[in-house]
Amino acid sequence: MPPKNIVLIGFMGAGKSMVSNRLASILKLGRVSTDELIEKKEKRAIPEIFRDSGEAYFRQLEETVVREVSALEGWVIDCGGGVVVNPKNLENLRKNGVLFYLKTSPEIVYKRIKNQTHRPLLQVQYPLEKIRELLRSREAFYAQADHVIDTDAHSVEDSAQAVLKILRHE
Repeated sequence: MPPKNIVLIGFMGAGKSMVSNRLASILKLGRVSTDELIEKKEKRAIPEIFRDSGEAYFRQLEETVVREVSALEGWVIDCGGGVVVNPKNLENLRKNGVLFYLKTSPEIVYKRIKNQTHRPLLQVQYPLEKIRELLRSREAFYAQADHVIDTDAHSVEDSAQAVLKILRHE
């Protein structure tokens, strides 16, 4: 299957981190998360970056990290939810990767993450409405993935197996 990267994109709460961990384990590949890499490089958590330096600064860091991980070969890459809004990121990820959009409905996203406090874009009065708004604004970008996996009714294992089934037929 490798040397192409397996790239997971999708909204927060879609299961990208868990599915990427499972895929890396099954395939015995390296795994990298763009968000985790940003936190490591900055030595601070993403909510702190947003709060202290702003979203624009975070998106610049994200572009740099995406460019770096796109040069890898045969890795599982799990991307932050907003990585797709920058066309350069999609272009870089596609150069050496197969993109999988882990699609999730706003209601399921809300159910999965409603008690999490580390989601800076959802620290608003009506988080479900914000989720709907962000998903609407990003849907066209997510749709540029090579494949779509609906994760609403799937376990992490089911989602990982769906990715593997597609890869076997490529």
